[in-house]
Amino acid sequence: MPDQKKPDPAKVAFLRSLPDDVKAVITGEEAEQFMFGEYIPESLYEKIKDYLEESPD
Repeated sequence: MPDQKKPDPAKVAFLRSLPDDVKAVITGEEAEQFMFGEYIPESLYEKIKDYLEESPD
């Protein structure tokens, strides 16, 4: 049985917290790359950048 990756719970929660009009324009591929990957696709970033918080370094 192949090892199934699990989505990042924090990223799933973030996507769910977005306003409906923003969620409506996010593609399934963008959401999948975001939840399972290490980076935000540029096309998705443009749609959600106003909702992202900068993390302090």
